Amino acid sequence: MDARPPLQAVIVPVTTLQQNCTLLWCTRTMRGAFTDPGGDIDRLMAVANKQGVTVEKLLITHGHIDHCGLAGVLAEKLGVPIEGPHPADKFWIDQAPQNGAKYGLPGATAFTPDRWLFDGDQVTVGDLTLDVYHCPGHTPGHVVFHHGASNLAIVGDVLFQGSIGRTDFPRGNHQDLISAITTKLWPLGDATAFVPGHGPMSTFAAERRHNPYVADAVLR
Repeated sequence: MDARPPLQAVIVPVTTLQQNCTLLWCTRTMRGAFTDPGGDIDRLMAVANKQGVTVEKLLITHGHIDHCGLAGVLAEKLGVPIEGPHPADKFWIDQAPQNGAKYGLPGATAFTPDRWLFDGDQVTVGDLTLDVYHCPGHTPGHVVFHHGASNLAIVGDVLFQGSIGRTDFPRGNHQDLISAITTKLWPLGDATAFVPGHGPMSTFAAERRHNPYVADAVLR
């Protein structure tokens, strides 16, 4: 009997913006995916090799360069597909080279995902199946990945420990973000732990109690 959980994950902060790239993998097959590989490719590959994980795809939450600036480069290097984000973020991905120069993230490239993702889609990693939720607001095409059996969500820049994503970027929308958090994320359950795009992990329960932007008491 295999006592390991079906999913394991390692968070690897990348770029000068310390964006949380996650290597998650299926423990039965040891096949995995990087979510939001924005940079530091050599470091990411060293982590995958150390864990003995064969990376089979890249999963992207949204089009900001710290999350996907080097996704195209890594996908070509590994010969794997890119899945996500939602096509509403195409305009961000297309700006990657200019934004890379602007924000000091050299080598950022535009790319076309092998699969755009929509609300209600599912993605597979090894034998794992993750549900996809379209959560606009920080960007219009932001998606979240959720593995229900593990009570784990990869939420990108939708929600943070004690904060929420910025909505002052082009095509951001504060009300859309609040709605996405309360109608898409909270129903996944208080026990859900989440990896944010930056900073430490938290749980939906903790944010519903204490987050100054979306706590239940704040939104009443």
